[in-house]
Amino acid sequence: MPSCPAHRARRARRVGQDRDRRRAVMLVGAMSGPLGGDHFTVSAEAARGARPRVGSAAATLALPGQDKAGARYDVELTVEDDAELCWPPERLVSAHGSDLCATTRVELTAGARFLLWEEQILGRSGEEPGRLTSRLTVRIAGRCVLDQGLARGSGAPGGWDGPAGLAGHRAVGQLDVVRPEFATDPPTDRTIAEGVADMPLAGPAALVTAVAPDALRLRRLLDEAAGALG
Repeated sequence: MPSCPAHRARRARRVGQDRDRRRAVMLVGAMSGPLGGDHFTVSAEAARGARPRVGSAAATLALPGQDKAGARYDVELTVEDDAELCWPPERLVSAHGSDLCATTRVELTAGARFLLWEEQILGRSGEEPGRLTSRLTVRIAGRCVLDQGLARGSGAPGGWDGPAGLAGHRAVGQLDVVRPEFATDPPTDRTIAEGVADMPLAGPAALVTAVAPDALRLRRLLDEAAGALG
């Protein structure tokens, strides 16, 4: 079950049918933000045999605050053998003037299954984004298969918005998929659609990255990518 003082976990209706039904949990914000100076931590564990789907009731909006030190949002996930965790929270929006560092650390056993869905929107409609720094680390049976850090927005190192970065796009997302069967039958490198690429990782995992001009288009691209992965 997820835990975080700034959020409340609420059980939602089951999704799916028969033995594939998941226990759905929604994270409901107990306070606004994160604001400058806040430090939120969310942790969740899927025990053996569990198949939870953990979402959020609304988008996370990073806002400026009186504290100029910036804010932190840490997510810590653990999945055991014969368990599957689906983690598709609503989008993260970096508002003008905000400064947020978001980290996600995932620990999986060799027999675990996992799906991470991430959407980041740089700025609200008609405004420039704040500074958003993120890092995603995934370890399977103690082996690191992904350690990716990105910085975007105001104050980020130069080049983040250039041709080798977001190329003017303001919505960026990714899917990280871990399945034991990928060890013998990994997905292939491919472009799923314009702005969407699928890349196998050094382990039973794959990473899909996507860029889009807006949140609606990004959601559609990630839906298409999820369908292509099956």
